[in-house]
Amino acid sequence: MQSSNQNNTLIQTTSRTAKYAGRKVFVENTARLHMGFFDLHGGLGRKFGSIGLSLDAPLLHLSASHQNGFEVGGAQNVQPEKIQRIEKAAKTFLASVNLPLEANIWIDECLDMHAGLGSGTQIALAVGTALSQLYELNLTTHDIALLTNRGSRSGVGIATYDQGGLIIDGGRAVNTALPPILARYDFPKEWRILLMFDHQQEGVHGDEERVAFNALPQFSENLAAHLCRHVLMQAMPALVEKDLFVFGQSIQELQAHVGDYFAPAQGGRYASKKVEKVLQHLQTIGVSCFGQSSWGPTGFAVFENSEQAEHCLNALKTQFSDLTWRICSARNHGATVKLKVIV
Repeated sequence: MQSSNQNNTLIQTTSRTAKYAGRKVFVENTARLHMGFFDLHGGLGRKFGSIGLSLDAPLLHLSASHQNGFEVGGAQNVQPEKIQRIEKAAKTFLASVNLPLEANIWIDECLDMHAGLGSGTQIALAVGTALSQLYELNLTTHDIALLTNRGSRSGVGIATYDQGGLIIDGGRAVNTALPPILARYDFPKEWRILLMFDHQQEGVHGDEERVAFNALPQFSENLAAHLCRHVLMQAMPALVEKDLFVFGQSIQELQAHVGDYFAPAQGGRYASKKVEKVLQHLQTIGVSCFGQSSWGPTGFAVFENSEQAEHCLNALKTQFSDLTWRICSARNHGATVKLKVIV
């Protein structure tokens, strides 16, 4: 004989099936560049503060529907470790909102993990959004980020998911829930971003990242002030005026000083020696804006238009044959969420 608890569970499961059957939520979001922190000192009561950009590729595309049971699967090109990462994110989210493991999640495309493109935050937010929409929880991106413990240092990934564009956040104070967004700009639509991938290496992440931050020495207060000035008086007005050269000067200041600060943890200014050689070459030939995203190993360079980007890429391919490449644009809107109901 079934207990009353078992009967209640059966009734609840049957009720959910009846209510949510036929609903399917599709979420598409994308990678982001983290171009650098500008205050790693924290002497004014806030630490970190960062600048970053939403890209229109690579993409994360998944869907969620209700079922009696839990299943996560993916297209043939989605590696098992990516499916496992999304499965873990879904279980974590469902537990955080006290819902049972009743969902089917399918992944059509997924971001590379530990490449410096923000896959952890983008996966957590996409999965949380899909399940929130599926079960009519009406959670905001802010809510989902808190439930999934995102934004411990940078708010760029959360804001690019929500709004797209170029984001500048204000770092964290003692009681900060999520880093506040200080500015958001549309990135010039004609500018192109060249991504360079070293698939033989992973960026610092997880426990290794936490240990690295704790082991690094005190950051110079004067240097933090210097970098803040470059962001406020160079990067921000240059972006408004669409001046890539001046914008790139600001990014170079961040990349050089923050990269050297993180060098003990990542083995140099840049995590990948292969990517480093490309970035050094780009500097030699006069490219104005380039660097490493987050802990890497992915590198990036920004060009005025697609013709310049293609021309540079064709030259790089002949000289640096052991990397893979992608030209993309900025994405000036947030994640795309669609609900389909099959009656």
